[in-house]
Amino acid sequence: MSSFIIYPAIDIRDGKCVRLVQGDYNQETVYNDDPVQVALSWEKQGGTYVHLVDLDGAKAGHPVNDELIGRIASAVNVPVQVGGGLRTVADVERLLGLGVSRLIIGTAAIEDRVFTEEVLGRYGDKVAIGIDARNGYVATRGWLETSEVQAEVLAKELAAFGAETFIFTDISRDGMMQGPNVEAIVSLAKASGRNVIASGGVSVMDDLLRLSRHADDGIGGAIVGKALYTGSIDLSEAVRAVNK
Repeated sequence: MSSFIIYPAIDIRDGKCVRLVQGDYNQETVYNDDPVQVALSWEKQGGTYVHLVDLDGAKAGHPVNDELIGRIASAVNVPVQVGGGLRTVADVERLLGLGVSRLIIGTAAIEDRVFTEEVLGRYGDKVAIGIDARNGYVATRGWLETSEVQAEVLAKELAAFGAETFIFTDISRDGMMQGPNVEAIVSLAKASGRNVIASGGVSVMDDLLRLSRHADDGIGGAIVGKALYTGSIDLSEAVRAVNK
């Protein structure tokens, strides 16, 4: 049985820990004013990885919350992965220098293939490709735009250039507490032949168990956000459950 990792999510906007509904910046809930304490809490509850999203960076097109991200990476003893606005090699180098373990390239994977292929070639498994899909097509710029590129086609192409990890979000499920699109996630994993982390829609423990049963199909983990903040899922219980 392949391993399955739960990635508790911290979405950062204006220095606070927030959640958006389907990426809509006008539908925001602030859950905590101190993302560092949230990260420490996830680690204390058994989290083995922390997932950070620089929402300000995603919207601006360049990382915005570097200082806060660096403080989080220094505070916890588990790996941290970060996405949001990464467009240049300098961005990648700077965040890796802050102690971030893995960076997520999203919009640039569509809009700047030269950059994407360069960082994949240079940093390998320190780079994950974030594929956020709306009706099967890749969305970009903090989900504000939808491209004409199919998610599975992009995954196949970038796997050929060295991508080892994909983070797949079905935007229609994000923040809606309706459960993940397991079929689409498995399909992407099989199409790419790579590790895929599920994102969006995880609302109850059974969602995680359903995903973890497909670890051998390439689903290597799941990002959990809103369900942790509302108490619908207890992280410590979830970590134990998927590792039985």
